Amino acid sequence: MTEINTALFRHFEKYISLSDELKSALNDRISFAAFKKGELVHDANKICTKSYFIQKGLFRAYFIKDGKEISEYFPAENEWSNSPKSFITRQKDIYFIEAIEDSETFCLSVEDLVFLFDHYPEMERYSRLSMGTVFGHLMERITSLRFTTAKEKYEHFIRTYNDIHHRIPLGMVASYLGIAQETLSRIRSER
Repeated sequence: MTEINTALFRHFEKYISLSDELKSALNDRISFAAFKKGELVHDANKICTKSYFIQKGLFRAYFIKDGKEISEYFPAENEWSNSPKSFITRQKDIYFIEAIEDSETFCLSVEDLVFLFDHYPEMERYSRLSMGTVFGHLMERITSLRFTTAKEKYEHFIRTYNDIHHRIPLGMVASYLGIAQETLSRIRSER
């Protein structure tokens, strides 16, 4: 068991108990992957077959509309990143994933995840509990986008990404909020 896997195991243990047998199965199936700043982690033109647990670094999930990149979310340390719909349905989706910092990750393929679900019921429990957090975040984001002012959207962004907001380029933040970069600069100057 490597030191990095120990950190990943600590993440799992926030939700479930890990038996030695499950730890061994995870060790056999999880691989290390590093990405340079600006490197594409997932291409929307391909089926997403891997999920990445970010040990160090920062990603951005985005899609392209009318030739513009629209940032959707920013997974960072101790979070998983994939194109969820593509990963689950094994069909192409709209999301690209890019490393916006040099990043170190652990990678788990969809086939290995299915194996773990089939052989270790606690992994399904982990998935259900951890996805509840993601679902709550998405509901808050939808409400923020639909019913708040630009300033309120920015305040919600700061609360949501409290630990990492300063690491995300302003243009990406503006596209995430659905506002012009000039508007974002004005809002930030008023804080």
